Amino acid sequence: MTVDVEDYFHVSAFESVISPDDWKHISPRVGDNTHRLIDLFNENNVKATFFTLGWVAQHCPDVIKRIVDEGHELASHGTNHRRNTAMSREEVYKDIKNSKDLLEQITGKEVKGYRAPSFSIDESNEWVFDILNDLGFSYSSSTYPIEHDLYGVPAWPRFVHKRKEGIVEIPIPTIENNGNNKGIGGGGYFRLFPYWLSKRRIDAYIDSTEQPYNFYFHPWEIDSEQPRVKGAPFKSRLRHYINLNVMEKKLIKLMQDYKWSTMEDVYKEFLI
Repeated sequence: MTVDVEDYFHVSAFESVISPDDWKHISPRVGDNTHRLIDLFNENNVKATFFTLGWVAQHCPDVIKRIVDEGHELASHGTNHRRNTAMSREEVYKDIKNSKDLLEQITGKEVKGYRAPSFSIDESNEWVFDILNDLGFSYSSSTYPIEHDLYGVPAWPRFVHKRKEGIVEIPIPTIENNGNNKGIGGGGYFRLFPYWLSKRRIDAYIDSTEQPYNFYFHPWEIDSEQPRVKGAPFKSRLRHYINLNVMEKKLIKLMQDYKWSTMEDVYKEFLI
């Protein structure tokens, strides 16, 4: 079980209408939403990995401390949710290092995992894995082997593997359909489809691949009362807001139907 800890105004879908300079004028909701998630996890005996922005660590240190204090895994999601594909090598290095330093300073615990914002590692910037290795990360969960307008490299491996740079990569799960990979890892797909269909696809993945399944979502996805962002493209608004009002209920069913733990725990045999 994984959570990408970011606020609704951080998402790439709204970057054309909300800039980082605007963030200081917006009241954060990520703190309360993440506390609510931790409560839900506790109620359902779930341990999770929280891929957390350095920005969130700066503004909500109480959340960061609680994640670790209650036995969850803390991992990095970069600093300001800027896509790696939009930065130079030097900028990526600074962004990832800064986030790792912030998270470790607050908790005193080593951060071993990383997830790129918007899965923004592709064939153009595989050198990000060298940076992760240089900074002491053990694993990444930054690739999504699907065809998508914002991210994805369909030809890349579907299952956990160790890359030549020394980093273990844990891709977002997919199922094959007529020679194409379809995303089943969470996010908008999980909100869009009825729960029975998502569960059937997850079961098919587990049964056919005998691989661990990992799920991702965001704290803002259980927050149906979040402010509506004006001026964003229709597709972006549709993806972001669809079925927010039923997400928590579906998430609870998901937690109860499977046994969940952290990335570090589930994939420990690969991380030795």
